[in-house]
Amino acid sequence: MTKASIAEIIHQRMGVSKKESTEMLESVISIIKSTLENGQSIKVSGFGSFVVKQKADRRGRNPHTGEQLTIEARRIITFKTSTLLKKAINNNVR
Repeated sequence: MTKASIAEIIHQRMGVSKKESTEMLESVISIIKSTLENGQSIKVSGFGSFVVKQKADRRGRNPHTGEQLTIEARRIITFKTSTLLKKAINNNVR
């Protein structure tokens, strides 16, 4: 599914113009993006949680050369599904 297809569904379900539905979707994505950039978590009830985690420096190696190197610290985003979403997904398994 793409942003365009999500915007189309918003257009159909909400009865707003395609331009408005695209703007709404872009606005929501922008809010989510800026919140995560600031290191804050996002919890969407019934869907899941996006959490920003800090990873420390660690040792690694280049798999081609075997050379030891340091993988620099960085922030990552994890997503954990809600129990309701897990149940909904698993109830449709055949």
